[in-house]
Amino acid sequence: MTARQDAAAPQVRPLNPRFSSGPCAKRPGWSVDSLKDAALGRSHRATVGKSKLKQAIDLTRAVLGVPDDYRIGIVPASDTGAVEMALWSMLGARPATLLAWESFGAGWVTDVVKQLKLDNADVVTADYGKLPDLKQIDFDHDVVFTWNGTTSGVRVPNGDFIAADRKGLTICDATSAAFAQDLPFTKLDVVTFSWQKVLGGEAAHGVLILSPRAVERLESYTPPWPLPKIFRLTKAGKLIDGIFQGATINTPSMLCVEDYLDALKWSQSLGGLAGLMSRADANFAAIDRWVGVTPWVDFLASDPATRSNTSVCLSIVDPAVAAMAEDDQRAFVKRMTGLLETEGVAFDIGGYRDAPPGLRIWAGATVETGDLEALIPWLDWAFEQAKT
Repeated sequence: MTARQDAAAPQVRPLNPRFSSGPCAKRPGWSVDSLKDAALGRSHRATVGKSKLKQAIDLTRAVLGVPDDYRIGIVPASDTGAVEMALWSMLGARPATLLAWESFGAGWVTDVVKQLKLDNADVVTADYGKLPDLKQIDFDHDVVFTWNGTTSGVRVPNGDFIAADRKGLTICDATSAAFAQDLPFTKLDVVTFSWQKVLGGEAAHGVLILSPRAVERLESYTPPWPLPKIFRLTKAGKLIDGIFQGATINTPSMLCVEDYLDALKWSQSLGGLAGLMSRADANFAAIDRWVGVTPWVDFLASDPATRSNTSVCLSIVDPAVAAMAEDDQRAFVKRMTGLLETEGVAFDIGGYRDAPPGLRIWAGATVETGDLEALIPWLDWAFEQAKT
């Protein structure tokens, strides 16, 4: 008997089974026709190319509410490229503190401690599902952290922990938070993200946002290590302003830029950031209601105030599964996700490879709440199927 013939199998399927945490689902109603005005076959340095890139920068500012005196640039190599540009270009001027409570934060620790070999770097960590004690951070240091841990489903609840009179810079990897959570830009000196997350854009492009304090650091400090060309933000001690006007460091995909423009215009049709946040919050609420009445599953994030509304990470707490060795737990999750993929109801919802065994369901603004509500009975079904 196939799963579809099983009387216990749900009858309603998500219309869109794409719940990947990146690249994420395209906006509702998206089609390739949305890209018909892309500047294909044209130089990104031609008037049409620079105009498209400048429009993307301006719409980013409008939707996110970025202050007028902050610079916004489109850079290579996704969010990773944007973060590493900031780390390589700005760190070393004063002591640094690096916060890590999931895989990507741990990656920035590796960059700073093992690659840049910064001697005056403190590392503050917490286990998956938790935040470190944010009240103990010295903001005389440069502080590097993720706003929303994509691989743990743990986010900082707000920016209250950041000192307004800080002497150091705050360098914030906001890749799965931007466009779904309220980022307090006055507390953040460097903000990075990739548009492949909450807006469902295509991969390989990053966005780098700099406060006036970050620009001052760039123009007053020269790091002791060599900088690759794609990391260079200054020339002769001055910011390369063209990067923040649409003259990118290397060649961007104008098809991807057009797709980002389409997503930004869709965002505006929802009312901007407030509309995007409302959609993500409604998606999280659907999962939260189910977790609250389901004994076999719980959030990886232990504190409700820190639970992400985009990358929702879940632990299987059923006693029989929780008692298994870690490899067996991973095999159990793989059986569940394999069943769901075979049925065509959920793609790519296994937990991140370095995270504890579990599920990771993307709930960002491009996902429809109705699709998550249709998915939930299938999760219960897959759990029972995998258990038997």
